Amino acid sequence: MFMGIGSDVGKSLIVAGLCRALSNRGLRVAPFKPQNMSNNAAVTVDGGEIGRAQALQARAARRDPVTAMNPVLLKPEGETGSQVVVRGQRRASLSARQYWADRAQLLPEVLGAFHELAATADVVLVEGAGSASEVNLRPGDIANFGFARAANVPVVLIGDIHRGGVIASLVGTLDVIDPADAALVRATLVNRFFGDPALFESGKAFLETRMGLPSFGPVPHFADAAKLPAEDALALEHLTTGQGAFHIAVLRLPRIANFDDLDPLRAEPGVRLTLVQPGEAVPRDADLVLLPGSKATRADLAALRANGWDIDLLAHHRAGGRILGICGGYQMLGQTIADPDGIEGPPGTSEGLGLLDVETVLAPSKQLRLETATHLASGEPLSGYHMHMGVTSGPDTARPFARVGAAPEGAISADGRVMGTYLHGLFSADPFRRAFLGNAASPDLAFEAEIELALDGLANHLETHIDIDRLLGLAQTLET
Repeated sequence: MFMGIGSDVGKSLIVAGLCRALSNRGLRVAPFKPQNMSNNAAVTVDGGEIGRAQALQARAARRDPVTAMNPVLLKPEGETGSQVVVRGQRRASLSARQYWADRAQLLPEVLGAFHELAATADVVLVEGAGSASEVNLRPGDIANFGFARAANVPVVLIGDIHRGGVIASLVGTLDVIDPADAALVRATLVNRFFGDPALFESGKAFLETRMGLPSFGPVPHFADAAKLPAEDALALEHLTTGQGAFHIAVLRLPRIANFDDLDPLRAEPGVRLTLVQPGEAVPRDADLVLLPGSKATRADLAALRANGWDIDLLAHHRAGGRILGICGGYQMLGQTIADPDGIEGPPGTSEGLGLLDVETVLAPSKQLRLETATHLASGEPLSGYHMHMGVTSGPDTARPFARVGAAPEGAISADGRVMGTYLHGLFSADPFRRAFLGNAASPDLAFEAEIELALDGLANHLETHIDIDRLLGLAQTLET
């Protein structure tokens, strides 16, 4: 099990790279994360949802993603509460205080998922969550040492040297945690090194002597990690990519979800993608404004108005610009969004932006489906997934964005410049993306192939800088 001395130290990428490296060695590998918190989720082949990082790790391991890989997923809906997804299905929306009080009750289901997955693998690589040293969160924990103790899994502590203070943080983590938890720690791993790794030899020796544990790495920074889907929305702060002539502006909604929809657009050399931060105006030279998915559509619509983006969108439309809404963004473009059952907050109805003649009613059942579709304007195939709680209808759905089998999907305005779709992941399809972007798209970019190359490169990177045979030697046989 790989735990971090803090958040965003590279746990997800280390596990993904090791999944591919061990798969390359002919081992059956499975990723597992007991509890994740992310609004960037993926649909599984067994009809549920898991964190995007675990879906990437499954891909690295050359396995289909299944709900057992991430049995508890928390999807923040506000500042103090989250939707609780257990084995891929929404179970409740709870405040942070309620969840922390009751989470220990989920441990049997977490362990059941772990054992189910382990029965199909030679090696299970487990990822912890956040920081392993938050002793105030230890009672009832199921994400870090609470799980590790229950499953008797050896632990490797990961630190990010680029942040500074990595030696003190690794030593201090072992010092502050419960001695029984500390007994499970078998090694440390120093990640994200810039410069000459030989300069850290004395630091590595100090760690091994002081902690009495082997230290792996340091692992140098892997630049192509930027090509892989990010899980944490912190990766979206102040993001502007590319210098292309075609300018896409994306509204940075407070509860933005499934933002890996943007990755293929970021990869296009002919595209300049700007994430419009709160307090900033929508750029006047934008060719396309994209409203992304949202975990709390009505709340994010209110935030959109508070930023004055509704006025900017109307001005953009009047000037002849195009607008695309995906999932929650699609719902915002309509006339109204009704939540009679209080699915995302207090029951009520919000007035939409009025750029599409459709209305949405939120419903308790979540639609989770992998889809293949056809973009009607171009006739190009695309693949993606549905992950939403609502039904949208109205006159503009008579002009669908796509067709899934025989069923129409999405809507287009009468002037053709405002589009909405529930399909996440649509821009990963190279033919569709080229048709949609026109001359701005590169004929040479094969997005999915680039992901595979990045995963192979990451695996080779870890093989070079980590003694993987020694690391495997720390693993232990699961007791049955």
